Amino acid sequence: MDHVDRAERAERFRRVYDEHFDAILGYALRRASADDAADLAADTFLVAWRRLGDVPEPPATRLWLYGVARRCLANQRRGARRRDDLAAVLRADLLSVVPDHSAATVARVDAAAGIDRLPVGEREVVRLATWEGLEPREIAEVLGLSAVAVRKRLSRARARLRDEEGAGHDPSAGGHEPGVRPLTATPEEGHR
Repeated sequence: MDHVDRAERAERFRRVYDEHFDAILGYALRRASADDAADLAADTFLVAWRRLGDVPEPPATRLWLYGVARRCLANQRRGARRRDDLAAVLRADLLSVVPDHSAATVARVDAAAGIDRLPVGEREVVRLATWEGLEPREIAEVLGLSAVAVRKRLSRARARLRDEEGAGHDPSAGGHEPGVRPLTATPEEGHR
């Protein structure tokens, strides 16, 4: 009997969904962005599935679904406002305690541009070492390489970056500004 009930429940939901999806999606699209409208339609039919016993028979079905969609939209908008308010508070807090890092930001952007000019095999090794703080043995595990191969790639990449810095790469071609150093090996990294 339980199996029959589940099959009947699934069939009823399919019927409600098939008959009213276009109307609910249209309702959502007229009130929200395409991405938010898709979420709103999905949320509406999730409520309908969970509360299938409360879904009235036609012709009241569509009106009931509109009411659900309206409440889901209100929830969506409240959630967006809370996220925006929290983001504003966090930005204000960060700006009040974090010093100006514009020079460091320029250096990071410049380092990223230098990394992008490396051969493909060296780029991800350098990114994992510098951006993720991984050791050569950890990088080797992530990339499926030997630790020796990782160390060689790191060494070659750092040498290329030092050579580029010494050659005074043209800033208009995406290089570094004078006085901003790209990524290079620290003395202890050179002896790993």
